[in-house]
Amino acid sequence: MEKIELSLKGIRADEMSFKLNGMRPQSGGKVELKPSFARRVRRAAENEKLFFVTLSVKIESTQESPKPFDLSAVVTGLFEANAQTEEERRSAVVEATSVLYPYLRSAVTSLTAAAFAAPIVLPIVSGPMFPEDKEKEGGFVS
Repeated sequence: MEKIELSLKGIRADEMSFKLNGMRPQSGGKVELKPSFARRVRRAAENEKLFFVTLSVKIESTQESPKPFDLSAVVTGLFEANAQTEEERRSAVVEATSVLYPYLRSAVTSLTAAAFAAPIVLPIVSGPMFPEDKEKEGGFVS
């Protein structure tokens, strides 16, 4: 992966929600949270060096997999990079994701703690977070 100059210019929380569902785990039973993650990338029209990365996590109760709560957290970071080629732009997005993810983790922990629930701590991710970010010989996995 190409090494590029990247800087975080700003960050915001777009959504933070926590809702109890009234479901209680069986005594001594564990609930698998299975968070789902998503990422959206947008380029700034006025400056080709600027781009936005939005990371989101959701934990939702379903009939098949009931959970004691629903949670949604979305954070967006504004980044500047000196990326010129498409490969450098992809590398910048992967690096920006790595920079932004700890903020998302912290938001989830703070949100659950503020709701007087057991704080949820998302796992640490070392390396690429999304399958499309992993490298294979000769380039990125498509």
